Amino acid sequence: MAKVLVTGAAGFIGGYLVRQLLADGHDVVGVDDYSKYGPVRRAHDDHPRYRLVRADARDADVLSAQLEGCDHLVACAALVGGIGYFHARPYDLLAANERIAASTCDAAIAAHRDGTLAKVTYLSSSMVYESADRWPSAEGDERTIAPPASSYGFSKLAVEYFARAAWQQYGLPYTIVRPFNCVGTGEMPVAAPAAAQPGNRALAMSHVVPDLVRRVLLGQDPLHILGDGSQVRHYTYGGDIARGIALAMTSDRALNEDFNLSTAVPTTVLELAGLIWSRIRGAEPLRVCSDEPFEHDVRMRSPEVSKAREVLGFEATVTLPEMLDEVIDWVAAGLAAGTL
Repeated sequence: MAKVLVTGAAGFIGGYLVRQLLADGHDVVGVDDYSKYGPVRRAHDDHPRYRLVRADARDADVLSAQLEGCDHLVACAALVGGIGYFHARPYDLLAANERIAASTCDAAIAAHRDGTLAKVTYLSSSMVYESADRWPSAEGDERTIAPPASSYGFSKLAVEYFARAAWQQYGLPYTIVRPFNCVGTGEMPVAAPAAAQPGNRALAMSHVVPDLVRRVLLGQDPLHILGDGSQVRHYTYGGDIARGIALAMTSDRALNEDFNLSTAVPTTVLELAGLIWSRIRGAEPLRVCSDEPFEHDVRMRSPEVSKAREVLGFEATVTLPEMLDEVIDWVAAGLAAGTL
């Protein structure tokens, strides 16, 4: 088994990933500055093979110290949020993510040259395909279509350029993974509770699934969605994504490759709203109010998933109804406890 450093370990995907790596038998060191949610507790925090360091991933010296003796680095850390967040803070997001990418590569290059580090696995995003004009989006399309229009999408595409440049100049091996529309528990609010009230476009939560669940549980009727609901997404369970990352990290066939990690099943936002509504409100008719969409609310985001299946043996298996049952229970408990 390996020793793995995970940046952004206390984040949404990072939490799922640390749990997966520990289950696979690895020793894990996490780095996180709690900048998004504040201090959070995960069930694995006291695991004997896990150690969390509270630090900023923009500090290359900190990362260098924690990389000592590590075989792998999984670079999850980023300033990230839902669509409302990256419209509100485009410069902060771009500047922070470029600095995180540079410091991560600086530390990793040195650790690969002088230590035990074998490879870096970088978390990119489906938003690198933001400007796609053909679907499904396959690995490699991100370099032939127009660049992302949003600063967030551009910052994630830049992460991929950092990965390839560090390999080209310094021989630092890499794998790039692109999660699509991660769904799960652990996503905390990034706006005031009033954001869930009718007429307010601000998202109460970073991502659409917990946000819509929260709105329905709070009794919003008609249910507000951004746009007409025809936007297509591939909602993928956080545990499936973590399993895909772990496979990409360890597979010899993943060396210097990139992978979309996603379910193959498309769902429109309106279909998602209907599923959430029926699971909470039963047969009560759904009424929808369409709010003006954000500028970068991509109409179609649909991945090619055959490469991950054929090279890594990865397929997302958790269905959207199964994800929704878990998220609804989690949001309901959070509302009852006053944490959401």
